[in-house]
Amino acid sequence: MDTANLIQTVLIYALPVLFAITVHEAAHGYAARHFGDHTAAMMGRITLNPLKHIDPMGTILMPLLLYFATSGAFLFGYAKPVPVNFSNLRKPKQHMVWVALAGPASNFAQAVVWAVLLVLLLGMGLQERFFIEMARAGVLVNLVMWAFNLFPLPPLDGGRILVGLLPWRQAQMLSRIEPWGFFIVMALVIAGIVGTLWLRPLMALGYGIINLLLLPLTAWLH
Repeated sequence: MDTANLIQTVLIYALPVLFAITVHEAAHGYAARHFGDHTAAMMGRITLNPLKHIDPMGTILMPLLLYFATSGAFLFGYAKPVPVNFSNLRKPKQHMVWVALAGPASNFAQAVVWAVLLVLLLGMGLQERFFIEMARAGVLVNLVMWAFNLFPLPPLDGGRILVGLLPWRQAQMLSRIEPWGFFIVMALVIAGIVGTLWLRPLMALGYGIINLLLLPLTAWLH
């Protein structure tokens, strides 16, 4: 593997990834505080300081090891989850949906911002590959986080959203999966099921929505 290319790739992705995980986790904390749970606020986790959200193993070591082990074909990582005590929410079952949704929603919003930056850079005729690739990476990273976290299995945000939407009995049955949910999701990822049946279709939808949203801007620049 070309070391220079690896370093450039890491630099291109570093800022989008830091923003993606930091805003995602902070969004959960802001939403939880809004709906009555101050756990994250008391622990100093409602912040845009990335150092508060970085997990040394999940955010740095695991992605690097996977990148080298698979030559960049498979990449996975995670941040320190923001603590939320759902029982403190004013309406725990309903408000859980909004708290869980806040993270992926923040990633989709960031994907739109990076896409706007990309269109503006290209529209201005900027030829600096580094910034153009960083903007593209920003769209990709955030759409991956948006789509992956919406997968409907606890402890992912999509699973918590589904728990909040289902009737009590079905919600309790789904909640019991949570202790093993991470391992089930990883097995489905390695088997290619999540990528083929969930990530790709949802990301294609995400790119389509962003392209529609940017139509006025691209038309104006041309």
